[in-house]
Amino acid sequence: MKIIVAEKEDLAQIVAIYNQAIEAGQNTADTETFSLEERQAWFESHSVEDYPLLLAKESDVVLGYLTISPYRYGRKALKHTAEISYYIHFEHHRKGVATQLMQNALSLCESLDIKTLIAILIGCNQGSIKLLEKNGFKEWGNMPEIVELDSGNFSHLYYGLHLKH
Repeated sequence: MKIIVAEKEDLAQIVAIYNQAIEAGQNTADTETFSLEERQAWFESHSVEDYPLLLAKESDVVLGYLTISPYRYGRKALKHTAEISYYIHFEHHRKGVATQLMQNALSLCESLDIKTLIAILIGCNQGSIKLLEKNGFKEWGNMPEIVELDSGNFSHLYYGLHLKH
């Protein structure tokens, strides 16, 4: 497995992984799947220089991806804070894919001038909570039961990490 920056030809697999998370429920607050066209602008908003979209890839297969995105875009007082998100294809859960993506992303933050990372997740996502806590993130906020899914209402959690550099 290698960690690389996504290219346009990877978009179909990236969208398929995200749509898989939507269809499973409880992994994202999106409830309807996306087309390639609907994710094009989102894909283009991630550049190597500022906000990369990283892939875990084996041969030509995308195992999972991680994005570093602006947090509260355009607000200058938050320019050194970014949001981190990640999705792993279900066939590759519990194989270290998310851990490798996370470690790679954390190592990039100094060169990206990111001092704080925020992860926003649904409270029932125990896998993400374990990954974040393993990497030093702490729960910074809890908005109780505001996520309304078919399977029930869930808390929206904010996890954060101040980076040392």
